[in-house]
Amino acid sequence: MTTLRLGVLGHPIAHSLSPIMHRAALDALGRTDVTYEAIDVRPDGLAEKIARLAAEGFIGLNVTLPHKTTVLAYLASVDDPARALGAVNTLTLTSAGWHGTNTDVVGLTRSLADEGVGIDGVHAIVLGAGGAARASVLALAGAREIVIVARRVEAAREVALLHPRARGITFDSCAAAFEGADLVVQASSATLGQGARAFVDMLPLDRLPRSAVVADLVYRPRETLLLERARREGLRTVDGVGMLVHQGAASLQRWIGQAPSTRIMRAAVIAAL
Repeated sequence: MTTLRLGVLGHPIAHSLSPIMHRAALDALGRTDVTYEAIDVRPDGLAEKIARLAAEGFIGLNVTLPHKTTVLAYLASVDDPARALGAVNTLTLTSAGWHGTNTDVVGLTRSLADEGVGIDGVHAIVLGAGGAARASVLALAGAREIVIVARRVEAAREVALLHPRARGITFDSCAAAFEGADLVVQASSATLGQGARAFVDMLPLDRLPRSAVVADLVYRPRETLLLERARREGLRTVDGVGMLVHQGAASLQRWIGQAPSTRIMRAAVIAAL
């Protein structure tokens, strides 16, 4: 029996829940012929590593920090959504070499749908200006207005170019934008680390309507300081587990041609947190 090899590339990678999540899905499908490995690769060894993995029989790879942008230089092809984002999280081996795509957009869209959060016609706020923020803006294609908030206005305005009804501002001038907003998507790493408390405390969540939803794409911890504060304010919250699960499920289906159980994948992630 031929073994199909899959994996996730990152540095560091030991913390990744992708192997646990994918293994649970594969076991439920009875796919004992498929393996999924965590592969640590330093930035200066990325080009050599993905070439070697192709030679070793890998057919699909997830890509996480810090390689989601730099890996583009070593791919044979990239699809249009990934090119618009300037980042990939999924590689599939073709006869021409590695093909890159990005499943973060569908991951966010489906995770919000799971929670009953409508996104068509909403006034949305996206916090951050990195790859996750760009994916969030594309996922919110049907929004009537998107305000991207970042520390540098230039970075926010660059992300705003992805949507015809988006604009970019800084945190210093964001208070008015929260008034009347339907959805806030926290798409940066600001709710991680030592500065998380100060970041969360400065956000004008009290200006949001009580019907607003606050989503944080960070999944560890599952309830970030932002979601904790939003819950205290009486707002609906969405954690980052759903996006992790759905982007992973989309990658796995691409590789093996079968739809995995997102319920099983979600349970595996929550058990591991």
